[in-house]
Amino acid sequence: MTVDRSAKQSLPSRHVTEGYERASHRAMLYSMGLTKQEIHQPFVGVVSCWNEAAPCSISLMRQAQAVKRGVIRGGGTPREFATISVTDLLAMGHEGMRASLPSRECIADSVELTVRGHAYDALVGLAGCDKTLPALMMAMIRLNVPSIFIYGGSQLPAQYRGKSITVQDMVEAAGKYSVGELSAEELEEMERVSCPTSGSCGVQATANTMAAVSEAIGLALPYSSGAPAAYFSRDALCVVSGEKIMELVMRQLRPRDIVTRKSLENAAAVVAASGGSTNSTLHLPALAHECGIKFDLFDVSEVFQRTPYIADLQPGGKYVAKDMYDIGGVPLLMKALLDGGYLHGDCMTVTGQTVAENLAGVKWNPNQDVVLPVSAPKSPTGGVIALRGNLAPEGAVVKVAGLAKTKFSGPARCFNNEEDAFIAVRDRRYEMGDVIVIRYEGPKGGPGMREMLATTAMLYGQDTSGEVALVTDGRFSGGTRGFCIGHVGPEAGVGGPIALLRDGDIIDIDAVAGTLDVRLSDDELQARARAWSPPQDRRYRSGAIWKYAQQVGPAFQGAVTHPGAQPDEQTYADV
Repeated sequence: MTVDRSAKQSLPSRHVTEGYERASHRAMLYSMGLTKQEIHQPFVGVVSCWNEAAPCSISLMRQAQAVKRGVIRGGGTPREFATISVTDLLAMGHEGMRASLPSRECIADSVELTVRGHAYDALVGLAGCDKTLPALMMAMIRLNVPSIFIYGGSQLPAQYRGKSITVQDMVEAAGKYSVGELSAEELEEMERVSCPTSGSCGVQATANTMAAVSEAIGLALPYSSGAPAAYFSRDALCVVSGEKIMELVMRQLRPRDIVTRKSLENAAAVVAASGGSTNSTLHLPALAHECGIKFDLFDVSEVFQRTPYIADLQPGGKYVAKDMYDIGGVPLLMKALLDGGYLHGDCMTVTGQTVAENLAGVKWNPNQDVVLPVSAPKSPTGGVIALRGNLAPEGAVVKVAGLAKTKFSGPARCFNNEEDAFIAVRDRRYEMGDVIVIRYEGPKGGPGMREMLATTAMLYGQDTSGEVALVTDGRFSGGTRGFCIGHVGPEAGVGGPIALLRDGDIIDIDAVAGTLDVRLSDDELQARARAWSPPQDRRYRSGAIWKYAQQVGPAFQGAVTHPGAQPDEQTYADV
C-alpha cells in the first residue's frame, strides 16, 4: 500500500514515525494494532479527565470515543490518554481542597509532557469539573498545536417535593439543617435525589462559567458547552470536533492565533454577563499567561465593569444551565453582547471563522427571560467585581450577582483556617454585622487556596440575610452566594494586611466603589507588620502541595507556577 507522507513533513509526529532511524518506534506502534496508513497520518491526542470520582467526569470516556470517530473520519490517527481531576464538591470542607487549585497546574503539565513525549500533532481535550477546564485550555495554548476544547456537560436539575433543585440546594441544605429548618429525614431525601444524572453542577458555577469561556475565547465549537452531559447529542458534537481538528491541522490554525487580548476580553465579558464564578479571575489571567499576555485581575475587572449582567442564572438568579441551553445557549448570550457592542467580533475561532461570522445566523429569542436584552440588564455592570484598598493592595473579588446590598461595614472576627471558622458558624458563634475573616488560606500560605463553600453555604443556609460578611485570602466556589470577598492579596501567608487584622478591627467593603479597607492607619499597619511572624506549619514539608507552595505566584496574576510564554520562545508545535 502506498502511503502519502507529505502531511507529516512539518508535523511533530514525524520525529516518531518517519525515516529508517525510527524503525523501533514504528514497531511499538504496530504492536498496538496500528496500520501503516495510520502510522503515517497526523497523530491527534484525545485527552479526557475521566475518572470515577464524581459525576462531572464519568461521561467523558464515552464522549472521547466519539471524538476519535471524528478524527478517523477526518484522516487522522487518534491517540487517547487521560489525566487527573480533583472534584471540588468532594474535596470541599477538608484537607482535600488543598489539592484542587494545584491540580490545575498538574493537569496542564501532564498534558504538556504527554504530548511532548509522544510527539502528537494536535489535541482535543474533554473536561468536566472546575479546574480541568482551564487546565486543558492552558495546555493547548502552551503547546500551541491545533486544539479544540470540549466540555462534558452539566447535570440535569432534580425534582424534590414538586420543586426543581440542584446540588447548590444540597450544599446549602446543611446550613438549614444546622438551624432546624430541615429534619434529618428531609436532608437524606434531598441528598438521594439532588444529583440525578452525570455532569457538572447545573448552576453558573465554575465549570459552566469556564465552559462559556471556552466558546467565547474561541477554543470550542459554538453550542458545544450547552448540552447536558446526559444528552447523547453531545456525541455528535464530539464527532464534529474530531473532524474539525483535522481541518485545523491542515490549516495550522493554532491556539495562539485564537487566544489574543481581544478574545480574552470577550471571555471576560461573557463571564460578567452570565454572573459567572469568581474563579474566572484566576483562570483568565492563567490562560493569558500561557501566551505571554498581561491580563491580570484588574484587567479582567475593567471588562466586568463595562459589561452588563444579563443572564438570570443560579446561584444568583433563577435559571439553571439546561434552561440556558434550551433558549439558545452561549451563542444567544454572545449575540446579545455582540449586537450591543460588548464583544470583539473579529476574533478568530476554531471554526476557522470569526466570532461575528459564527454568530451571523443567531436570532434573538423573545420568548424567554433567561437572557435579558442588554438594554434592560439585571445590572449595568458584571456579576463579579474587583476590590482594592489598604486591606487588599493586590486586590480581591466579590460576586455581586444576587446581592441585596453592595456596602458593608463591621468588626472583624478572625480565624486562621477554614475549619475553625466553619465550627464557629455551625454553632452560630457570631453576631449579625460581623465580618468573618478566614486567612492563611491563600495559594502559598494555605497552601493550595482552598474554597470556602462549606462555610459560606452554612451561612447562607442559616439565612443571615446579608447581615454577615466573609473575607478571605482563599477562594470561593462558583456556587457561593452572599456577601463574600475572596482572593485578598497579598495573602496572609506572605504577611499581607489580612494577616495583621485583630478581632474588632472595623472593615469597610464597598462593591460599588470597588474598595476593601480596614480602619487602621498606615503607621498601625506597619507596626503590626514588624511584629508579625508566619505561623509554623508542619503538615506540608514534602510532596506535591509543598512543591506547589514553593512555585505559586499571587492570586491577582492567576496563581501560576511558571514564568509564562516569552516573546522569543519557540513553542512545542514548531519542533
